[in-house]
Amino acid sequence: MPVSDPVPPLPNPADSFDYPNLSQSATPSSPSAHLKILSQIKNQGPIPFPDFLQTSLYDPSCGYYAKQPTQVGHTGDFFTSVSAGPLFGTLLASRFLDWWQTNNQPNPWRILEIGAHTGQLAHDILSSLQNLNLLAWQSLQYSIIEPLPLLRSSQANLLQPFADKITITQSHENLTPIPGIAFGNEILDALPFHLIKKISGSWQELHVSNDWKLIPLEINPNSQLAETLTHIPSDHLPENYQTEVRTCFLPFLRDISSTLTNGLLLFLDYGFASPEYYDPYRTSGTLRTFSKHRAAENPLESPGEIDITAHVDFTALTRAAAQLNYFPTTFTNQGSYLTKLAAPLIQSNLLSNPKIIANFQTLTHPAHLGSRFHAIELSKNSPSPPQVLHRLALD
Repeated sequence: MPVSDPVPPLPNPADSFDYPNLSQSATPSSPSAHLKILSQIKNQGPIPFPDFLQTSLYDPSCGYYAKQPTQVGHTGDFFTSVSAGPLFGTLLASRFLDWWQTNNQPNPWRILEIGAHTGQLAHDILSSLQNLNLLAWQSLQYSIIEPLPLLRSSQANLLQPFADKITITQSHENLTPIPGIAFGNEILDALPFHLIKKISGSWQELHVSNDWKLIPLEINPNSQLAETLTHIPSDHLPENYQTEVRTCFLPFLRDISSTLTNGLLLFLDYGFASPEYYDPYRTSGTLRTFSKHRAAENPLESPGEIDITAHVDFTALTRAAAQLNYFPTTFTNQGSYLTKLAAPLIQSNLLSNPKIIANFQTLTHPAHLGSRFHAIELSKNSPSPPQVLHRLALD
């Protein structure tokens, strides 16, 4: 295929879409997340839910994500767009190349992935990009920020064929700012969040207590949580309404945007704009746990052994991004977003292979992942289309 051809290459029809686990070996023995959390509570009293999540999910010795990366896929705890097959990475690669071409073909340029997990999506993207445009490929730097050592090792192992293109680093501080794209697939839902509950007409924050219960405590009126709550209208919400609030969007976006001099932020995740998120009928919020593809709602059941997640408030994310001069240019469901990216393939009849068609349908059909996930693009110093602001309730 000519290097200037804008249509991304399709995966080999013989390729299997059932990505294998990188390792089935057991995690070395270490203190359990439960015991670590109880020690925190003993030392400081009931702890806010974000602290509970930090240990349960990210502690390097006992956190859920710090273990061997076998959580994703048919044999794991949950299924993602990456699990469906390499077409997802192929479509994202075409979007990234389009950004490079319409932004004066910067040299060098960066693709920064947050939450790369095993590195499979990076592998799919790079496998497509190397055949798309020689000049873009030669000037590309693909970076992954990964604070967990076991995941860094797994990513380096899988991405060894692209070792000259890949930088896997523990912190954004190790990356020199250049133009490019920072993106994450199902990373925002994994960010820590506060649990709040409406009690006697006012918000209170739920903490984890030493008798292993969620107990309500008063919110510091000068805290970031209190400031964030000013954007959530509570008058129409019923008594005992419980939901989630993230106060970490701004520092999260500040860190990753600091690696770009000019660029695009792209996130694909499940969530809503604020009016849908805080619907009066969603009285117990969106908090869910996942284990062996079974959803539950008790996050205290097995810390360190289960995934704990909540949907994304995309309006709150957008407000945080605006403080960094990144503004929304696209906000739509994943089905519409990926169908638009796939248009050249559809028009060229390159989605005719049955396995590729099945892959595409899983990614885009409303009954599968197409309506459950949303895509948001935020561009630096770019005006937002009125329809995007309206969908995010920011007009």
